Amino acid sequence: HPKARLLIGSPLPPIREFDSTFSAIVFVGQHAMAGAIDSVLPHSFFFNIQNLWVNGKLVGEIGIRAMVAGEMGVPAIMLAGDTAACGEIRELIPQVECAEVKSGVSATAGFTLPHQAACDLIREKSESPMKRVGEFKPYRVEGPVEVKVEFTTSGAPGPGPRRASRRIDERTVVYTGKNIIDAWFKFGRL
Repeated sequence: HPKARLLIGSPLPPIREFDSTFSAIVFVGQHAMAGAIDSVLPHSFFFNIQNLWVNGKLVGEIGIRAMVAGEMGVPAIMLAGDTAACGEIRELIPQVECAEVKSGVSATAGFTLPHQAACDLIREKSESPMKRVGEFKPYRVEGPVEVKVEFTTSGAPGPGPRRASRRIDERTVVYTGKNIIDAWFKFGRL
């Protein structure tokens, strides 16, 4: 869409500029969560995170970002990424549209569509949800919210992780809040 704006890069995390004035969230170039099978470079924000749970549900970046957007009243409507990422978002939001532009054969290898074919598929798959944006509901998590983060052995936090509500073991820390935004931003950024 000619009026669409794409926010990328650092040092500003994209979600900090995201608010309730957006009509929808679309994921482009998205990977699956840490531990996903047959995904290209699966990870959850950082490679030192083994698992993330929100109120007991295992999620990755896709889930966290869809929940944060949902808390702001903004629905997730489309994803372009690998087959595993498409499966991940469909578990949360079954009606979401997906453009599967790559498929993993391992964590570091996969088959991808040629550039023009990927662009064409993304364009094709994005048209319908943009026309039907009003039919999508924001993905919301009822509060209070608990975000549990399990780190890899090498990524385990020091003795006093900042703003943590409690530590479960050497590698697992819990952050709680009144909603997903409050709990998540005690841990990190998007």
